Amino acid sequence: MKSFLSWFYTATLMLTVTLSVRAQNPKGYNLGDAVADFRLKNVDSRQITLADYKDQRGVIVVFMSNHCPFAKAYEDRLIGLDRKFATQGYPVLAIMPNDPKAYTDDSFQNMQTRSREKNYPFAYGMDETQATAKAFGATRTPEVFVLKQTGGQFIVEYVGTIDDSPQDGSSVQRRYIDEAVSSLLAGRPVQSPITKPIGCAIKWKN
Repeated sequence: MKSFLSWFYTATLMLTVTLSVRAQNPKGYNLGDAVADFRLKNVDSRQITLADYKDQRGVIVVFMSNHCPFAKAYEDRLIGLDRKFATQGYPVLAIMPNDPKAYTDDSFQNMQTRSREKNYPFAYGMDETQATAKAFGATRTPEVFVLKQTGGQFIVEYVGTIDDSPQDGSSVQRRYIDEAVSSLLAGRPVQSPITKPIGCAIKWKN
């Protein structure tokens, strides 16, 4: 009886852990999927939605945070990507998905401060319910999803990291986002549509 109870307890615990992991790391969107609209609170306190970008050719969606050293290392490169591609119809849209209780650096007030300090040229929205991050299947900051607008829908064309040098911008050999957007603008398929995001795990709410 004791061995059965021990087995039952272990099996129940494993199932609980498995379900918890699945709940916190959803499958999310795949390449070719249409992204559902979402609503976020931008650092200027206005509400922003994906529909706001209906006049664009696409969007570079990046999940990022204030506290993560990898996200900080990529800030200038993200600003550069926006300055290069926003005028061509592919602006950056940054989303902060973390539970701010885990790191006070990720509070809305600190998002506003960081945006001002770095003079972000792009929107920086807070995913307060974490529903947007879960819908995308994002797991890290930074993690990027390049969306192409096709027939009024935003279709996932790239998922992964920004480039191949997460800590040192001077050592970049492959600029994955640059390559992906450049290909889409030229009407070509993305050569490397899936890469592994390198960064800090998203801090999920309990």
